[in-house]
Amino acid sequence: MVKHKAINESTYVSELVIHGIQEKKGNEIVRLDLRNIHSSVADYFVVCHAESSTQVRAIASSVEEEVYKASQQSPARMEGLEHAEWIILDYVDVVVHIFKTDKREFYGIEELWGDAEMKYFKSA
Repeated sequence: MVKHKAINESTYVSELVIHGIQEKKGNEIVRLDLRNIHSSVADYFVVCHAESSTQVRAIASSVEEEVYKASQQSPARMEGLEHAEWIILDYVDVVVHIFKTDKREFYGIEELWGDAEMKYFKSA
């Protein structure tokens, strides 16, 4: 029963993350459902990209605000704020990847987790 609650919570956090991305017009938002992948490190990865470092930072701030406002959670870890080419916000069960466009293409996170169920979301 506890696992079911955790999955619901991670789904909720992923939806808050997506809303935060949409607020700042993140591009090609995709949620990778990793719950059925044995070696996964989280329940979900949420991935998007933006054209500029300024927008990448703005998306990260928006995600932080939305998640904190609704759930009082802050990221357990944050990486990449200095150069803002690939920012990671780690909410333990939900990991957010915000790329500059060229870095997303280069790293190909979606291809690395090709077994994951992917759901695409429209930018706001």
